[in-house]
Amino acid sequence: MKSQMKIGLKILACFILLISCSEEQLDESGTGSLKGRVVDVRTYKGIENARVSSNPTTSTVYTDKDGYFKIDKVPTGKYAFQAQKDGFIARFVPATIEKDIEIEVIFELEISTATNKPPEVPVLTAPADNAVGQALSLNLTWTANDPEGDPLTYTVIVKNGTTDEIKTYSDLKTTSLTISDLSFSTKYYWQVAVNDGINKPINSVTNSFTTLAFPNPRYMYVKKIKNNNVIFTADDAGNELQLSSAEVNSYRPRKNLSINRIAYISSDGSLNQIFSMNPDGTDVKKITNFVPIAGFNMDNVSYSWSTNGKQIIYPNFDKLYRIDSDGSGLIQLFKTPNGKFISECEWSRDGNQIILKVNDVSGYNVEIYAIDMGGNVLYQVLSGVTGGASGIDISIDNKRVVYTRDVSGFENATYRRLDSRIFIYTVATNTSAELDTQKENGFNDLDVKFSPNEAKVIFVNTSNDGLSAKNIQTASTTTSTGTGGTTTSTRTTLFQNASMPDWK
Repeated sequence: MKSQMKIGLKILACFILLISCSEEQLDESGTGSLKGRVVDVRTYKGIENARVSSNPTTSTVYTDKDGYFKIDKVPTGKYAFQAQKDGFIARFVPATIEKDIEIEVIFELEISTATNKPPEVPVLTAPADNAVGQALSLNLTWTANDPEGDPLTYTVIVKNGTTDEIKTYSDLKTTSLTISDLSFSTKYYWQVAVNDGINKPINSVTNSFTTLAFPNPRYMYVKKIKNNNVIFTADDAGNELQLSSAEVNSYRPRKNLSINRIAYISSDGSLNQIFSMNPDGTDVKKITNFVPIAGFNMDNVSYSWSTNGKQIIYPNFDKLYRIDSDGSGLIQLFKTPNGKFISECEWSRDGNQIILKVNDVSGYNVEIYAIDMGGNVLYQVLSGVTGGASGIDISIDNKRVVYTRDVSGFENATYRRLDSRIFIYTVATNTSAELDTQKENGFNDLDVKFSPNEAKVIFVNTSNDGLSAKNIQTASTTTSTGTGGTTTSTRTTLFQNASMPDWK
């Protein structure tokens, strides 16, 4: 019994000694402190009221309104400190606390997406879907909501329905966007995507609107875009509107005022066909089909409306066809007696005669003559000359025919012309006179047509190198007659980098 008491006393003494030694160890290690900040990793803004604690546990604190915190009197040692806040993923940061040392850490918390709901689908509010007559500068508006009240950003996509050009407006903070520099008579499509920074963006439906009608577009022409001919219309002030897509080769536009439609040639697979459309480029309809428009060089092939817009005449190599504007009623009107190709045709306003320009397979041995509707030749405008010729038109009274001809007589495999000039043929006298427009040497005048009042002609002027830009110009037909029977005039450039003009 005594021995057991001695053993107990010894154990108690050792325990007291152990406690005494432990207290001395704690006093020697001391304490340090930890301070820092808890921030949103997306914005680096402080997160208020985030809970900061440690493992092993010492004490727990909460961040202030700017995300700052401090823990004092932390026993020395190695810890894993944790910051957490509802809606964020908790983050651990390791730290070693040393005696009398202040350690600084930053917790970058990411949003927790496990329970976060995406924004609602945006609702497009203005302009109304399919609205017409919209200004060229207008305000797009929409509404959007987020179940958690997350901050939202928006992306607006606007597509030009004619050119397929797409403009993207990103990182918008408000539910409205003012867009400008829109085109006349154009249908636009627009959509809004909303992003809460957490979930995938949510897209709205796609709405559309159409801008104001183009004011008095009297001119038509083509420009080269992406190696394709693209149709444009323009007014007297030079405002222009693209009517056809740059993805398709469309050219030789001709407007008919009676039915307010525009005809044009466009590639259709390996063939070229005649189509028509509204003045704003909508409602495209195919006119030709089984017998396409064809000739020696499609850049120099043309067709013509009837005055009432009910029919079109067009060539297919050595044959001339007439077709109703709805694609029906196809008949052959004429076939050249010598096998020459018909390149150009122009129907008189009264519908009684047709001016033809024919040539061989190389574009030369040109003849220009008039036929009646029975195919009988009425008079010869041009024949027996060398070199190229192009661009024909007949006056409203059938008394004059305008055309261009290369007076150099040059001929080669690429159909290059060196000195193409404008001539006006007078039916009554059976004579042609050059319209002296003060053309520069080394340049060509091509593709000539009468203006609507016939006081001017409209044509293409370009360097004879075959590579330079083409410009559309006008010149007067009513100025004084100079020596040698030529008529002198001055020229004005209307449109640059443009060709195949039509003036109505």
